[in-house]
Amino acid sequence: MTKVIAVIGAGYGDEGKGLMTDYYSSQYTDAIVIRSNGGAQAGHTVVTPEGERHVFSHFGSGTFNGSPTFLSKHFVCNPILFVKEHKLLVDKFGIEPEVYIDGGSIITTPFDMLLNQTHEAIRGDDLHGSCGVGFGETLERKKVFDVINIADLSYFSDADLAESLNQIRVEYIPTRMDLSTAGETFLQIINNDELISDFIDACNYMMSYVKLKQPYHLKDSTLIFEAAQGLLLDMDYGYFPHVTRSNCGMKNISDILSEIPGPHDVTVNYVRRAYTTRHGAGPLDGELTLEAIRHNVVDETNITNEFQGSLRFAHGDFNLFESVTDKDFSNYAPVGSKKVTTMTCIDQLGMIAGAKANSERHNLCDVYWKEDFINIAKRASDYFSYGPTREDVKKLDK
Repeated sequence: MTKVIAVIGAGYGDEGKGLMTDYYSSQYTDAIVIRSNGGAQAGHTVVTPEGERHVFSHFGSGTFNGSPTFLSKHFVCNPILFVKEHKLLVDKFGIEPEVYIDGGSIITTPFDMLLNQTHEAIRGDDLHGSCGVGFGETLERKKVFDVINIADLSYFSDADLAESLNQIRVEYIPTRMDLSTAGETFLQIINNDELISDFIDACNYMMSYVKLKQPYHLKDSTLIFEAAQGLLLDMDYGYFPHVTRSNCGMKNISDILSEIPGPHDVTVNYVRRAYTTRHGAGPLDGELTLEAIRHNVVDETNITNEFQGSLRFAHGDFNLFESVTDKDFSNYAPVGSKKVTTMTCIDQLGMIAGAKANSERHNLCDVYWKEDFINIAKRASDYFSYGPTREDVKKLDK
């Protein structure tokens, strides 16, 4: 029987998926970490017990434990950012990560990144909350124009790839924006042939390190699915249009599992912080300032940037957490799966950890003193994390 562990964010991202993936992968020498959705826009932070820290994007959060990564057909590759991260892992940490990839995984081009950043910039105050790395634009292009996937890169010559990229530039970009109003800088960038040649170099670099595999090749390993972002950003569950173009829960995972011979022993771990965060535009029920939330928040990953602004805060919402995780689990988890939950950042709780109900859509939990909140959270959780490393994760006695 193949052991399967799914790590899924139950909020707006930044819940601690990297932490829990690192925790689980440290326990299994045969673990493979599978990225089941998202792309380079999803960064998962891992801090080792020795203090090494990295935000993983193209590589699974089990990399520090020597676990290979499998990038699934639902993962969108960005060769430019793959090269940057791979070189960092080699140069800074001395790690040569082992990466497998499904040939159906599509790739983000520099044109997608430029369109993404340009569209978000012109939205003004009506931002969608993009990270600006082209993930959504890649999937938008997929609807109407030929995409380039990993299988293509495995046999394309440089000339073939250059031709495909030029078609995107000449035929597709004018359908996405009015070039007569694009501005001289934008036109200079997209018409610079070095953009294409540099991207081809990045694709060749990436393909020299990854190995093509299909899901059925993974059947003899412990499978740790590392989902990206969170259920409240899911394209089916979230607050449109402030969502990702992705399914962030069990839907993709079950689809991948259908290609891996069973039987499967599946545990689904839904992760949330002890409070709620959101990085990017969109509604956040009960939003408070950092001063008002009165927690000792430490977050080195979500720095303020022009596309997502600053990290935003609210108190935890037990009802919303239970509702969205129950829906995802009942809709898509294989029959016989076990559901568990994790609450992270327990060490950051301040004096109070709740809020009066002030939303028509969701009932936020009542005001609790810290000790009361922790007692309630223990009844609703299977794991607590009291710090940033896998050694700070504690399984609760039930």
